[in-house]
Amino acid sequence: MNINFYVTCIADALKANVAKQSVLLLEQLGCKITFLEKQGCCGQPALNSGYNQQAIPAIKNLITTFEANNYPIVAPAGSCVHAIKSYATYFPDEPEWAERANRLAERFYDLTDFIVNQLKVTQVGAKLNGTAVYHPSCSLFRKLGVVHEPVTLLQNVEGLKLLPIQNQTTCCGFGGTFSVKMAEISGEMVIEKAEHIKEVQPDYLIGADVSCLINIGGRLQREGSPIKVLHIAEVLMSR
Repeated sequence: MNINFYVTCIADALKANVAKQSVLLLEQLGCKITFLEKQGCCGQPALNSGYNQQAIPAIKNLITTFEANNYPIVAPAGSCVHAIKSYATYFPDEPEWAERANRLAERFYDLTDFIVNQLKVTQVGAKLNGTAVYHPSCSLFRKLGVVHEPVTLLQNVEGLKLLPIQNQTTCCGFGGTFSVKMAEISGEMVIEKAEHIKEVQPDYLIGADVSCLINIGGRLQREGSPIKVLHIAEVLMSR
């Protein structure tokens, strides 16, 4: 299958290995990757902060860029996918752009959603010995409804045991610019999340959204925790 890969800003700037492993995984599953170089930020930081009009140039650039072909578009971050799937709402007075946004939204997939529901794959041949806690990000779990797909893929990783924790689906406190504007509240939320994770003493913390992993991983690191933080793409490429 021919697909477009949307790298996202955080993967591009901070977590290049997540992007690399996502591409290698998709290629392993038989996909031919196209990377459209004019892609840029999805505008989510501005949108989250209420600067909708300032985000429009970035939104229009992304829409125009991915109109270059009709391939499905896959990204390793639910937060960006959700932002893009909401584009049409920002064009109440521009119906043509709203329609183009809707057509784009139909082609965008989170990585795990695409693998399980489009490629019909639940076992990728990964092997990773140890125990892990999976953190379901709010964007993926609540906004996109991608609940079982990442868990199913992880349950089929040979040697890996998933551990439940208290309040597993509670927000980690990142929430994009929320963590800056409401730093004290955000800090308390991630402290609570880290405590619940440490209670079960896993070898790994796994997630499908880099921003959440950076937030929780940073807290664990500051507390001197040995728990290794991995994006699900890195886990699924483990051998």
